[in-house]
Amino acid sequence: MKDYKFDTKAIHSGYEIEKSTHSVVPPLYLTNAYQFDNVDHAQSLFELKEEGNIYTRLQNPTNDILEKKISELEDGVGALAFSTGHAAIFNTIINLAENGDEIVSSNQIYGGAINLFGVTLERLGIKVKFVNPNNLDEWENAVTDKTKAFFFEIVGNPNASVVDIEAVASIAHKNGIPVIVDSTFTTPYLCKPIHYGADIVIHSATKFLGGHSAVMGGIVVDSGKFVYKNNKRFPRYNEPDQSYHGIVFADLKETAFIARLRALIMRDIGASLSPFNAFMLIMGIETLSLRMRKHCDNAKRVAEYLLSNPNVSFVNYPSLENSPYKNLADKYLSNGCGSVFTFGLKGGRETGKKFINSLKLFRHVANVGDVRSLVIHPATTTHSQLSSQQLIDAGISEDTVRLSIGIEDIDDIINDLEQAINIATNK
Repeated sequence: MKDYKFDTKAIHSGYEIEKSTHSVVPPLYLTNAYQFDNVDHAQSLFELKEEGNIYTRLQNPTNDILEKKISELEDGVGALAFSTGHAAIFNTIINLAENGDEIVSSNQIYGGAINLFGVTLERLGIKVKFVNPNNLDEWENAVTDKTKAFFFEIVGNPNASVVDIEAVASIAHKNGIPVIVDSTFTTPYLCKPIHYGADIVIHSATKFLGGHSAVMGGIVVDSGKFVYKNNKRFPRYNEPDQSYHGIVFADLKETAFIARLRALIMRDIGASLSPFNAFMLIMGIETLSLRMRKHCDNAKRVAEYLLSNPNVSFVNYPSLENSPYKNLADKYLSNGCGSVFTFGLKGGRETGKKFINSLKLFRHVANVGDVRSLVIHPATTTHSQLSSQQLIDAGISEDTVRLSIGIEDIDDIINDLEQAINIATNK
């Protein structure tokens, strides 16, 4: 599929017509195990000398179609699907770092990820340093000989802040450090982060890739460009692995990271994706570009409407002319800036609360990326674990409202927002 364009790849990549049934739609393989040809075949598979299916915790034909499809869309060398987006993040980190190591992360990311990094990983002995993603000096100054990765969301949750991928990647690579980007809000349709220096791309497939609030999943894509061989930061990749008869994962070259993630981390932690969920995600991805175009068109119209409303105190959407991220959005997000962003109403928290309670079309849920329009108050929900200072660092105030604009008719979306604003501001 290399020579085909995005929309064609989204439909056809990852699957060749199944030879026994000739099914046009990728089959759903609900099996947990696979027949070996003989004892030698089984041994060869377990020793990683031959590719093939062993057990669905490690690989499944339906999951394989999903992984190949996303890898193709991201221009990676391989991908691995997980049960959730959080599982994808956690397993990626522990495939690079262990007790005594450090990660440098943007502080403008999902609140649950901040909690994972700042609390859970800390308990495991992995220290995470949070930095302002827009301050390149902070990234540089956070690097030590223990640093194993940089992490950031391309478009930050919830305020739609945009990170300069190339600039941050330049700092990381100068120091021999891989760059992990979360592209959940952007998807491969809006941004191809590997083209700008990202080494590992993570998606919460629960969101836009699935698109219908019906399934959970996470996906990790390996660019294959980061060199682990003889990199002193990664001794585990360069020494014989005792659990695989002395294999040296760095010797696998461009597939070193993704192979170790599957063979070692997925094997031991087991946060594998259900084949049924993989099937649902494959179906969702087939219409990804169509949905993202409508998401982005609607979101821009809503942002412009809110900016013109005298009752609105601020709007954080990167394509707006007054956005500090306009230049970065033009550079990295030429197909659109996504549909998740924040705004505030004059009158503070109580006005915002009344606004949310007055919406009729919008669904009040802890999710984004649905075909439906969604709303939530981050400070008391998605980012409620954060301290007061962390909320300030993340740019989240008491009156911040997060919207995820769906693909309903734009007039219905704006009318619902307007009637709720009028009620909240006693108009």
